[in-house]
Amino acid sequence: MPYYSMVNIKVHRGPVIAYRPIQPSDLAILERTHGELFPIRYEPEFFQNVVNGQDIVSWGAVDRSRSDEQSDELVGFVTVRIIPAKDSEIEDLLSFDASRTDQTLVYILTLGVIDSYRNLGIASSLIHEVTKYASNLSSCRAVYLHVISYNNPAIHLYKKMSFQCVRRLYNFYYINGQHFDSYLFVYYVNGGRSPCSPLELVTLFFTYARSGFKLMAAKLWKNDERKISKWPKYKESGYLLPTVQSKRILTNEGSGCQFV
Repeated sequence: MPYYSMVNIKVHRGPVIAYRPIQPSDLAILERTHGELFPIRYEPEFFQNVVNGQDIVSWGAVDRSRSDEQSDELVGFVTVRIIPAKDSEIEDLLSFDASRTDQTLVYILTLGVIDSYRNLGIASSLIHEVTKYASNLSSCRAVYLHVISYNNPAIHLYKKMSFQCVRRLYNFYYINGQHFDSYLFVYYVNGGRSPCSPLELVTLFFTYARSGFKLMAAKLWKNDERKISKWPKYKESGYLLPTVQSKRILTNEGSGCQFV
């Protein structure tokens, strides 16, 4: 008679992540996680606005596989604000009908995932919730955000999510007495686009190049015995990471930090 041994195999179950709007009961955990994840401190008013949905839209990630007491506790979050396109700092990066005053943008304020839930795709899913929400707003033309220059995981994440890095802002952040640069990322929706398409960029490049050669030829013709020491300088087109001097001081209150 064959012998069969009974082996007790424990199956490890992964987290069951669900997404929902942030609500008033999340206030304490939201304040704590922001304090743990970000190098700045937010005012109590910010958290009140988030949990009560006052001018801020938010999503939270929870793990339904946890015990009953923790199954609805936030393990990740994203907060955004809707702003008029004409009043935004990226108005020059948008091609839209200026006569339509109803056109908007979605700005990502904060994005965070607690340490024990990193690398599970939660941040990507939260960003997807934002882009899907923006796409469903007929007036919205883009989602945009700032990333501090040393946050390489966030930079990689947004590039993977098809955000375009359109500008570098020097000394944008001022945190604890030190300046940090910022990258500006944009994700276009509902027909929104850069005012300069790839084809237009190529055309612009050749236009500047042709103008440069014409100028050089004119100078050589006029001063054929005079040597030209260097190429003429031209103003940058302003679309591919131009130098923009801006500053955001973050001490007691701030916005636009992402930590994933």
